[in-house]
Amino acid sequence: MISEPEMVGEFGAVGMGEVVGDFDRKPTREPRPRRPWWWALSGAVVASAVWAGALYLYPVGDRKPDMHGYRLNGDPCPTVRLKALGAAIAPKEATPGIESELLSDPALDRVKCLFSFRSPAAKKSIRSRWHIEYSVGITVALHKRSDPAAEFEAMRGLTDSGVDADVKVEEVPNLGDSAYALTQDDGNAELRVLEGGAVLSLSLPAYTQYNSDRGEPPSDDGPDASDLSPYQSAMISDMRDLMKSLKR
Repeated sequence: MISEPEMVGEFGAVGMGEVVGDFDRKPTREPRPRRPWWWALSGAVVASAVWAGALYLYPVGDRKPDMHGYRLNGDPCPTVRLKALGAAIAPKEATPGIESELLSDPALDRVKCLFSFRSPAAKKSIRSRWHIEYSVGITVALHKRSDPAAEFEAMRGLTDSGVDADVKVEEVPNLGDSAYALTQDDGNAELRVLEGGAVLSLSLPAYTQYNSDRGEPPSDDGPDASDLSPYQSAMISDMRDLMKSLKR
């Protein structure tokens, strides 16, 4: 609600409490002479020097992120336990199966681990057996020179298969500085966490496999492996365990 009447002129509505300048009024005194050009130049030089000093004292865009004690001392994959997922699905296979990729650089330390789980499913017939394969992937990236926060937020809708408009994104509270879970209808789930310069992810894709001593598998598709929601709490628990182990 407008509490005061308004005047409407060429330049729009103006409150009565405002002062409208008279552009036609003649000056009451002679204008002061302009300062010499070298005065303006010297002012610009001083301002530039002050700005340069500020850049020196407070560098812009060169702030290293807080690592919160995270470090990669060699390959951590063989020591990752995944106790919660092992209890919820099946013990992880003691295989040649732990695959890892390790990068060590002054700007970025990064490691990828891949683990296999096999969960037995209900039998469809005497001669056949179904099981569900779970490939648990872990990625740890330690950004030591640049803050990954903006990139972490921009990756919310991005999965291994590209940008997915149907992916479900849920915030996960009380985990790092920021965390969210991605779930897809085709049996894929991922948990991502940001803490300072550390970005961690734990993915859980699942697919159905059929083992039989005789002939082809039955005509049905076997058990449904697309719903991974029962394992979300286990993923969060194992992520907490991983984060703790990397700060020792």
